[in-house]
Amino acid sequence: MNAHPTPNTLHGRSISALDGASVSPELLDRVRGSLALTGAKPTPAHVAAALRADGTICGDAMVLAVVTALRREALGAGPLDTLLAEPGITDILVNGPDEVYIDRGHGLERVFVRTGDEPAIRRLATRLAAAAGRRLDDATPYVDVRLSDGTRFHAVLAPVAAPGTCLSLRVPSRHVFTLDNLVTAGALPPAGTPILRDLLNSRLAFLISGGTGTGKTTLLNSLLSLADPSERLILVEDASELRPDHPHVVRLEARPPNIEGTGEISLRDLVRQALRMRPDRLVVGEVRGPEVVDLLTALNTGHEGGCGTIHANSASDVPARLEALGALAGLTREALHSQLASALHAVIHLARTPDGTRRITEIQTLTRHPTGTVTTHPAVQFHPNGTITLLPPAQLFTSQVQPGLSGAA
Repeated sequence: MNAHPTPNTLHGRSISALDGASVSPELLDRVRGSLALTGAKPTPAHVAAALRADGTICGDAMVLAVVTALRREALGAGPLDTLLAEPGITDILVNGPDEVYIDRGHGLERVFVRTGDEPAIRRLATRLAAAAGRRLDDATPYVDVRLSDGTRFHAVLAPVAAPGTCLSLRVPSRHVFTLDNLVTAGALPPAGTPILRDLLNSRLAFLISGGTGTGKTTLLNSLLSLADPSERLILVEDASELRPDHPHVVRLEARPPNIEGTGEISLRDLVRQALRMRPDRLVVGEVRGPEVVDLLTALNTGHEGGCGTIHANSASDVPARLEALGALAGLTREALHSQLASALHAVIHLARTPDGTRRITEIQTLTRHPTGTVTTHPAVQFHPNGTITLLPPAQLFTSQVQPGLSGAA
């Protein structure tokens, strides 16, 4: 990516103009100041009066644009509201004044949005954090929260972030992607659909691995939506992102400590509680800490069909990644591998292609060696040209023989 890319427009339009008349930050500042002096609310009548007092010639479109901008500042995400409402956007990143990037699922692109200056971005960040009940100031210069609409919001204030306050918003999908949708998007070849269905229906425990933004949550949503309607799904998440299309879902969400350092509810706490709630499938949205010990214990005690996601560079890296997480809870390498051998059966891995497309690359199964360590073995390979290689370990969860499948390597 170029250091200074040319800002794009959204569907050929300047994003700042999507709601009608374009409003300059300077004009907004003057109107805001005028309303503050009189104590008036940003109603159309009061805004029109402030514009007239400012000497600005305006019509109804300008008045409504100013009203909308001021209300967004007070209630919404300010200048980012337009992006949050735009279908297809998954991530919004603000690196500084008017430096905004979005991701529609095919890599980052810069767009033109008038964010205001550094103090304006900082005000937006602190207001969004406060709306979610969190503190964001010089003493606590970063925050990670879920907004009321489900958007995941992360912010780091300057000078910790340079050159200025940085915002990251992960936008929840408005609908659950089906496996057919993933095929259409190029994430999965058509012949891969029955294989993933078989893996889910086998009730083997599996993890979905990949880097940040590779579509792990999207795929997990798709698979959980295929679970038998009679099953009870208990979802344990740090921030609620999973939205499977399923009739029986219970969500448990972690809670950070308050300003006094009390009141924390960890993922590990929630996994333990979930085991007492009669789950047919225990799902951990992202395995990232000591909760891995309780998850493996659960999967070893009759809780079949458990699943979740994990950050890893490849499927073969997952045992080592779990080993590191187990160490956080004081679990030795030998103890971790002993539990892992009978708790986890498969790993589905996703990656981004050079053009930014997300796709499933492989499924690997786990095997315990006589030495006691657990390693992975390729079971299904999904090639960029749409073909699939089905290897002997895949017999653990599927007997599919479909057009487009090639035999064992």
